[in-house]
Amino acid sequence: LILISAAVASTAAQAYDEGLAKRYEQFFGAFNEQHTAKALQLMTPEQLVEAIKKGDPPVLLDVRTVQEQSMIGLPGNGNLHIPMNEVFRSENLDKIPTGKQVVVVCQTGPRAMAIALALRAVGFDKVAVLKGGMVALATYLDPKTAF
Repeated sequence: LILISAAVASTAAQAYDEGLAKRYEQFFGAFNEQHTAKALQLMTPEQLVEAIKKGDPPVLLDVRTVQEQSMIGLPGNGNLHIPMNEVFRSENLDKIPTGKQVVVVCQTGPRAMAIALALRAVGFDKVAVLKGGMVALATYLDPKTAF
């Protein structure tokens, strides 16, 4: 019985990719108490609108489904519409600029956060997340704010 328990415990401990876990350990090492908000690189709807008004808009990477994108789209040229499950295909990674700010957008934020963290983990440095997603942007925008 002790031998079986030890074998089961040993198998459970080896059930993950150690190399990948080490990369994530290094990546998430920057997320400490003082620096987590900055490391997450969140952009509020207000900050996004201000950047657009100043003439320095980031590239918006919309990771919502095609159906979600068809209901409420993102305006502007140069934005990318790549569903979450297709972002990490090499032909789509090649579309994401490395020298310009990229803001990942989804409906409410969690999918964008996952994609942004993964993009930064693979080497994209200028990636932020629209805090609250399209819902927060729609809530913030009104005719006076939008123009």
